[in-house]
Amino acid sequence: MNILVFGGTGQLGQCLRKVANSLGVEGLIYLDKHQGNILDIVSLDSLFKTYQPSYIINCAAYTAVDKAEDEITSSRELNNHGVANLAHVCKQFGTILIHISTDFVFKGNVPTLLNETDLTEPINVYGLTKLEGEHAIATIIEHHFILRTSWLYSEFASNFVKTMIRLSNERKELGVIIDQIGSPTYAIDLAEVILNIVVNQSKEYGLYHYSNEGVASWFDFAKAIFELSSKEVYLKPLKTCEYPTKALRPAYSVLDKSKIKEKLHIKIPYWRDSLARCIENLKQNI
Repeated sequence: MNILVFGGTGQLGQCLRKVANSLGVEGLIYLDKHQGNILDIVSLDSLFKTYQPSYIINCAAYTAVDKAEDEITSSRELNNHGVANLAHVCKQFGTILIHISTDFVFKGNVPTLLNETDLTEPINVYGLTKLEGEHAIATIIEHHFILRTSWLYSEFASNFVKTMIRLSNERKELGVIIDQIGSPTYAIDLAEVILNIVVNQSKEYGLYHYSNEGVASWFDFAKAIFELSSKEVYLKPLKTCEYPTKALRPAYSVLDKSKIKEKLHIKIPYWRDSLARCIENLKQNI
């Protein structure tokens, strides 16, 4: 069984490789943006003819949230048009599509858990184009899994955890946002869920929410990072208005995971427990 991973050299792609190796899952083929150009329909057709994949895992995306405000066309090409290309080719070859989306499809202005049927109302270009990609998949192909997630981090690539640890070696005081609430999510845990779908050949197609359990502000997240990595840094809480960014962010973006726990029969780790695992892995690699 061949499984093509688009965006295979990014953070989640590297996590999939690590989890697949540890579980002994074979057949994953990791494609970078050149080998797996989702904007090139001719190249995609050739890839599918060569590998005849049973599954596609799409981790490829335009994820520069602030830059997307000025690069709407680039964001839409990858997050919408490229995703539609994948959906069309998957349908043609009878391939199951597993696609990663985001909590940024929501406005995030109400302090309540967000489920899959709640109103989507993106407040930035990134969230809008990711939502467009979701709609494209749902319109084109029936056999799909869309996994919305939030605040991804791991020992791979660039992310909040690694940035905080790096800054802790350079500064003794940091300001971090305290009024944006979400669920930090270990990308290794998400990778395990994705491979669970593949290994079990689940037919529970559709849209799902996945993040680690529990909630935190970015301030709480940073504090936990420093505590677990034994870093002494004074944290100054900042309001969003004190740290303006090009793109607006949801103030409260906590996903309801009831559906994925029920349909896929998974247990979801608490965010701080997963963070401790990640930091331990980072220490071992240093």
